[in-house]
Amino acid sequence: MEPILFLNLQRENGRYASEFKGAVSRVIDSGWYILGEEKEKFEKEFAAYCGTTHCIGVGNGLDAIRLILMGYMVQGVMQEGDEIIVPANSFIATALAVSQCGLKPVFVDCDIHTYNIDPTLILKKVSSKTKAIIAVHLYGQVAIMDELRVIARQYDLKLIEDAAQAHGAIYEGKKAGSLADAAAFSFYPVKNLGALGDAGAITTNDDNLSEIVRALSNYGSDDKYIHKYKGLNSRLDEIQAAILSVRLRYLDQDNRRRIEIARYYSENIKNPQIILPVVDNAESHVFHQYVIRSSRRDRLRRYLLDKGIHTQIHYPLSIHKQEAYSKLKNIVIPIAECLQEEVLSLPLYPSLKSEEIHRIVEALNQFS
Repeated sequence: MEPILFLNLQRENGRYASEFKGAVSRVIDSGWYILGEEKEKFEKEFAAYCGTTHCIGVGNGLDAIRLILMGYMVQGVMQEGDEIIVPANSFIATALAVSQCGLKPVFVDCDIHTYNIDPTLILKKVSSKTKAIIAVHLYGQVAIMDELRVIARQYDLKLIEDAAQAHGAIYEGKKAGSLADAAAFSFYPVKNLGALGDAGAITTNDDNLSEIVRALSNYGSDDKYIHKYKGLNSRLDEIQAAILSVRLRYLDQDNRRRIEIARYYSENIKNPQIILPVVDNAESHVFHQYVIRSSRRDRLRRYLLDKGIHTQIHYPLSIHKQEAYSKLKNIVIPIAECLQEEVLSLPLYPSLKSEEIHRIVEALNQFS
């Protein structure tokens, strides 16, 4: 029986191969490969899509978060040694960006149902040195932004979205990327809106932050060979921008298919040993991942692999348990630590075939 890959990127990108080839040929023929018309075009398109005034295309999602923080440091909003609240249950890039700016990540546990940061636990972590909250929309589900906004206003904190997994998700009628002071996106190839290499972007309505971040991403320069800041080389290149413009045209359609597959999983997986994801609001989750839980996760994963069904674990170690943050290894963050032992991501992508979906559900229902 043909294996079901966790993600079949060849099949996914094959849907748009002719358009991709046309876009790449256009860039090659232009003779202009960095800071050109394709980047400018995609930035305008993505800003309009998210409902923001500005979009700055950068090299990757990690740099997107880092540049936002650097921009606020230039503005004097924060300085080295200040604290940034981040979820313990996230990809490590969220915390790395904080650490690389000389800031201190303060980890907060997640909600056991949505796996996103738990707003009720943030107040215990706020101190005089706290300057921002980074809300990760994990697995494609928007964090509880209304409650986070209240906390941010109460303590005069910046609120930043890590929207790397939530392209197109809608919360209270607004798209991810427009729900906070600034937002960071990754366009890594596996994302709902994926490039064919590393790529990222920042969205914001803050004119001053946008101007600073754009310069910071270009060696700290907004005038060639004149450098106002100690910046980075982190620029969305022309080929990736052209690819993303193609993918953006299909993002809503692809997200609808993701939601449709997720709904089928939720309605048809019926096994008391498997905990299904909880969705607060249908529009607020675009299912970058469909994550189940089981106290027998490792056995379940081996069982599925024996049936030719590939899965992934997002994430096998909470950030505070990673060697990179070994100084924090003795702190206890119970829900994040529980999840690392139980979560399992199922195949879910727009080109997944109906017979493959049915086979996955049947296998899960037969697991004992």
